[in-house]
Amino acid sequence: MKVMCFGTFDMFHPGHEYFLNEAKKFGNELVVVVARDKTVNEIKGFYPKEDEKKRLQNIIDSKIAEKVVLGDEILNKYNVLGEKPDIIALGYDQKYFLEHLQDELNKRNLKTKIVRLDSFHPEKYKSSKLR
Repeated sequence: MKVMCFGTFDMFHPGHEYFLNEAKKFGNELVVVVARDKTVNEIKGFYPKEDEKKRLQNIIDSKIAEKVVLGDEILNKYNVLGEKPDIIALGYDQKYFLEHLQDELNKRNLKTKIVRLDSFHPEKYKSSKLR
C-alpha cells in the first residue's frame, strides 16, 4: 500500500517525525510531498522560514520516507496524485486539503482513502510556535 502525505515541514521537529511515522504505519511505501514556498505563502499568508530545498532535504535526511518530492508549483493542480496513492494521510491541522482533495480524487477516478492523524504535543511541536 502506497501512502502519501503533504506538508510544509518547516524547521523539522519531533511533531513532523511523529506525523511521518504514523502515516507510514498505513502502508509499506511512504511518499512525502513537500510544499513549495510559493504555495505555502498562498495558503498560509507567509513564507516558511526554511526554503523548499532545505525542507525537502530535511525529510530525505530523516530516512522515514521511500520517496520525497516537491509539490506542484501551481496551487490546486494536484499533479502529485499521479503517484496514485492508496491512502492519503492528513495531519490534524491540514484543513485546506479537506475542502479540495476528495473532489480531485473523484475527478481522477482514484479510490484513495483519506485518513486523519492525531497531533503530537501541538502545544510544543508546531512550526508556528517555534518561529
